[in-house]
Amino acid sequence: MPVPDGVTERKGPGGSTYLRYVAVKAGGAVVSLLAVLVTGFFLFRLIPGDPVKTMTGGRPVSAQQLAEYRREFGLDLPLWEQFTDYCGKALSGDLGTSYQFRTPVIDKITEALPNTLLLTGTAFVLYTALGLVLGTRAAWRRGRFADRFHTGLALTLYSVPSFWLGLLLIIVFAVGAGPVPGLFPTGGMESGGEHGLAYAVDVAHHLVLPVITLVAVEYGQTLLVARSALLEEMDSDYLTTARAKGLRDDLVRRRHAVPNALLPTVTLLFVNLGRTVAGVILVETVFSWPGLGGLFYQALSVPDLPLVQGLFLFFASAVIVMNTLADLVYPLLDPRVGRT
Repeated sequence: MPVPDGVTERKGPGGSTYLRYVAVKAGGAVVSLLAVLVTGFFLFRLIPGDPVKTMTGGRPVSAQQLAEYRREFGLDLPLWEQFTDYCGKALSGDLGTSYQFRTPVIDKITEALPNTLLLTGTAFVLYTALGLVLGTRAAWRRGRFADRFHTGLALTLYSVPSFWLGLLLIIVFAVGAGPVPGLFPTGGMESGGEHGLAYAVDVAHHLVLPVITLVAVEYGQTLLVARSALLEEMDSDYLTTARAKGLRDDLVRRRHAVPNALLPTVTLLFVNLGRTVAGVILVETVFSWPGLGGLFYQALSVPDLPLVQGLFLFFASAVIVMNTLADLVYPLLDPRVGRT
């Protein structure tokens, strides 16, 4: 969990110390993005295979035609020239043209992004709410059966590979197993031919299993962090004072303990949001969901270098940006951070 450091004095959101802190964090984010840009270019060129030959689909192609393809996509240039060309275009917002789709990479990302946001956004809201509610209740009743059960279940599900859980859900609830009939589609985002409200219901029907997969795998971390944060507050003096004033135990928990315990959890939520967007590749692939994850897998199988590089940069940027926002928000939520 990112905890801001390096601040010796905090003068408020508009203070010079906080502005220097913002500048340092923003500079670190820029350096990280540049490192991702360089890493992405060289990393995916280690993938075996010739993308030009793969695009021909095994059809007999002359050496001259292959040379023309390589010249068209700039693959005949020296590696250093390809690199400088890629960096220059990427910094100006041009991620290149997809080999297999023959369209700008940014257009393919824009086209698939809403589908990924629908899936990850729905899962994020659900696993965040579930983790916070169950985590705070488990901490407040520590040592009891509910606490042990939810903590054990969270640890178990958090360690389960998402693709394995997704396949298991497909076998049981989509294909059908034993007395359980197939209740949900095996994949895709829609059945086709639906409009209006019927279309929304159809998409929601396809959304159930992938969302359950993401929620089951991700809610455990939120639960464990919320539980740990609240346990640290349990013996605080202000809670003893609140109880001494005659406040009901439920009010002490909701009005005093939980708001203070939420500070590290809020930071975690920013990190999780970026990580969920970047980590949805396996789930989208298993459920054939037409989002960025499925597009990345499809591009990687060619390999479609411009598309793979563009998606890698997008995923890494989501994580870096959310981590940076978490760093910037934390001092605003907890002024004590700026005094250490």
